[in-house]
Amino acid sequence: MSKNYFRFKLYISAILLFCSLYAVAQHENNLTATIDDETKEISIKQKFTYVNNSDTSHKELYFNDWNHSYSSKKTPLAKRFGEQFKKSLHLAKDDERGRTDIISVVDNEYGGLKWQRTKNLDIIRVELHEALAPGESITIFFTYNLKLPQNRFTPYGYNSDGGYYLKDWYLNPAVFDGDWKLYSNKNLEDNYTGLTNTTVSFIFPKKLFLTSNFKESRVTDISFAQQISLKATNGKNCEIILTPAKEFTKHVTSYLTVKTDLESKKYDGISQALSIEKVSKFIYDHLGEHPQKEVLVSEMDYNKSPLYGLNQLPSFVRPYQEQFQFEMMFLKTTLNGFLKESLYLDPRQERWVSDAISNYLMIKYVEENYPKQKLIGKLSRIWGVRGFHLAKMDFNEQYYLLQMLSTRKNIDQALTTPNDSLIKFNQKIANRYKAGLGLAYLAEYIGEEKIDSSISSFFKKRALLPKTKARDFRDILEANTDKDISWFFEEYVGTRKRIDFKIKNVIKSEDSITLTIKNKRGTNVPISLFGLQKDSVVSKYWFSDIDTSRTFTIPRTTEDRLVLNYDQKIPEFNQRDNWKTLNGFFSSNKKLQFRFFKDTEDPYYTQVFYVPIANFNLYDGITPGLRIYNKTFLERQFVYDLSPTYSFLERTLVGKTSLRYRKYHGKGGHYVSNFSIGASTSHFQENSRFTTITPAMSFGWRPDDLISNKRQGLLFRHRSVFRNIDPNVLANNEADLDLENNPDYSVFNIRYFNVDNDIINFKSSSIDFQHSSEFTKASVELEYRKLYESNRQLNLRFYAGKFIRNKTNSDFFSYALDRPTDYLFDLGYLGRSEGSGIYSQQIIIAEGGFKSRFDDQFGSDWIATTNASFNIWRWIELYGDIGMIADRGESARFVYDSGIRLNLVTDYFELYFPLYSNKGWEIAQPDYGQSIRFIVTISPKTLTGLFTRKWF
Repeated sequence: MSKNYFRFKLYISAILLFCSLYAVAQHENNLTATIDDETKEISIKQKFTYVNNSDTSHKELYFNDWNHSYSSKKTPLAKRFGEQFKKSLHLAKDDERGRTDIISVVDNEYGGLKWQRTKNLDIIRVELHEALAPGESITIFFTYNLKLPQNRFTPYGYNSDGGYYLKDWYLNPAVFDGDWKLYSNKNLEDNYTGLTNTTVSFIFPKKLFLTSNFKESRVTDISFAQQISLKATNGKNCEIILTPAKEFTKHVTSYLTVKTDLESKKYDGISQALSIEKVSKFIYDHLGEHPQKEVLVSEMDYNKSPLYGLNQLPSFVRPYQEQFQFEMMFLKTTLNGFLKESLYLDPRQERWVSDAISNYLMIKYVEENYPKQKLIGKLSRIWGVRGFHLAKMDFNEQYYLLQMLSTRKNIDQALTTPNDSLIKFNQKIANRYKAGLGLAYLAEYIGEEKIDSSISSFFKKRALLPKTKARDFRDILEANTDKDISWFFEEYVGTRKRIDFKIKNVIKSEDSITLTIKNKRGTNVPISLFGLQKDSVVSKYWFSDIDTSRTFTIPRTTEDRLVLNYDQKIPEFNQRDNWKTLNGFFSSNKKLQFRFFKDTEDPYYTQVFYVPIANFNLYDGITPGLRIYNKTFLERQFVYDLSPTYSFLERTLVGKTSLRYRKYHGKGGHYVSNFSIGASTSHFQENSRFTTITPAMSFGWRPDDLISNKRQGLLFRHRSVFRNIDPNVLANNEADLDLENNPDYSVFNIRYFNVDNDIINFKSSSIDFQHSSEFTKASVELEYRKLYESNRQLNLRFYAGKFIRNKTNSDFFSYALDRPTDYLFDLGYLGRSEGSGIYSQQIIIAEGGFKSRFDDQFGSDWIATTNASFNIWRWIELYGDIGMIADRGESARFVYDSGIRLNLVTDYFELYFPLYSNKGWEIAQPDYGQSIRFIVTISPKTLTGLFTRKWF
């Protein structure tokens, strides 16, 4: 009787669970959609039955209309692109954009309903005639047309091959969870919509093949097209991929049905099927059965969240075996889709939960199936490469490396940061990896089996249930362990505090070791301690509740070294000071290691790197040399850099060196301080050398919102310049007539800048103050760039400077209309002393900013100029400069010039063709080719910033 009772109770519980699941899944959505291949439009008739499952009456309903986010230059999507220096949507023509034209909105009782777009444009507010009480439903009929966007803004829309990728394309309900979750499209893959039973009758051209994440009926031919019915119970949004050729295959495994076009050309079809079976089993073992039975795994989805790293290299240099490469691609894409379609977490506020689960399982998959897989794969066996620490790193160590890249730059953000407040690098990489590492860390502390069972239990209990919270996951984790793990959620997940411990003191006795562990950052999390004998682990301990420092005593066995976090399972900020030797005062904790080229950080060694370099300027020519430094791929506080090179033209040593200490503070406000001293020596003319020595300190400010491109900085420096000058230069120099008597000088310099580096509205201002024994001067510079909705761009720059005192006898320190003398040696001139020839035509926009060259271009008293340009067609612009410049005791001169600017890459590669100035029509004057000016950037660091700025 007892057994029957428990069977009956279990049966009733299952029925109640089933009923509760469907009690909240009452939204019904029926669409008929017809795509017009000529106009790239979809006409839709949609019948939506909305059920109020909340305990609040609704006078209005909200629907996401993400297709309309492409319609304007003012939508959140367009603004997001601007923040990431992407102008494609802003510059797009109207027929390339997407939009939604709503024809009618009616209900089943009263007819027409009032509707309007919210200020974000891609969310629709529908006003009901009567308040919708809890438990009641209303049926609304929408009739509208979609104009699909080109897929050059995001992967969605139509492509040049005649295919389509549709996702978040029709109206779907916003979620009400105490308040409305109104999330606009920001290209973040985080549409938040309610549980809906959806049926789509889709009519599409005959020449195309269709694949969907919904269950598909048999395709039916009709007179002018094809028709298919797509269905999902308790689904989110119907995803449709239309291709000119059949690219997707269906794999029915014992655990999951997969529709995929992922493939590897060098990995045969049978092997791919076996790998799909293998991965599907792994997912089934750790998560259970997929509620929708089928999952779509597309190459497009993979490309949106690829395996960042070496596997993105061209196929002929990929370092991984095809099987490993394919399985990791398939695993990551399947896990992302699996969790996204099953768990109804708020993807904008609590995405970290699904990130933690998916990345933890990826780490676990490699540990179980490819434990010896190296980070750089087959490259780790190549002579000359295998000695690098990077070659010795395991594949799973990439998660720590890439996550710490963000942390060391002080741009890391808490895992609880809303998805739309993350910078791109954190949103795509660092926060996802940190979440997975966090679960792996927790697994080391409480036991891997407890994490695995918690993940499985969470998925089974919360799959397809609305209003799932991160708190639900926490409750399950805490129920599965007796240890206090509140630190994981409150410190690791909820803050951006860094983990950093150090062994401070060690006292040995015959049978015990007493040590003090210092918590350098105050982040109260557990830390592991290993005892090593040579390279073998002989003991391991966990210590917790170390607020600042605590002393512990452990048994003494055969240890000769103590190491914190030896297995590197804890994502610690600095692992270089985790070692303490037990072999005496004069024993070294770490060995010195010299390594050719930059490497990853090896906490077991003190690393010194060296690499051949070659620089260039006109007077030294190509100067080969050796760079010696300590900077790894991860940023560090103290960096030294010594770069001696040899000038073949001058037959002497030149080069530079620097020492820098960088201290990061908080997230926003005053976030960084730099202290440095640098020296350099080179030639500025034949047989004429300059040497600079510059101690400096600088401070940086930024907003708490790291997505913002606003920055402020304050620099203090004292530059000492020493010159050895050829007598022939003294005789011919016109700018500095006092070189012989005063070859050396020092300048104390204060600079302040405030910049908002926005691609649509760029604004910057700076103030510069300089003082030396010979002069005191101050200047201000303002710059503004505006990209209008008409796609016209206006560029304005204003510069003004004034000598407070000036005792110089030449124009060497004077203001210049064009090509300043650069007595502080800040500007990257290839030939700084040239008055003619190609090198003299290089222009760097500084001081007056003029493009024409004037015989009398210097001013020893004051200067005020304005530079302007606007585009007439794409990157072709007209420019004009006007200004006043004055010498001491003389009247000011009015100057102007104008011409054509080819703005190919702003500030990196530009050409200027002067037309008219004070000199008349320059284009008609002899040797016009000498008047053409150019901006060119050859600095690798500067060029790299052009491509990485959208990530950081």
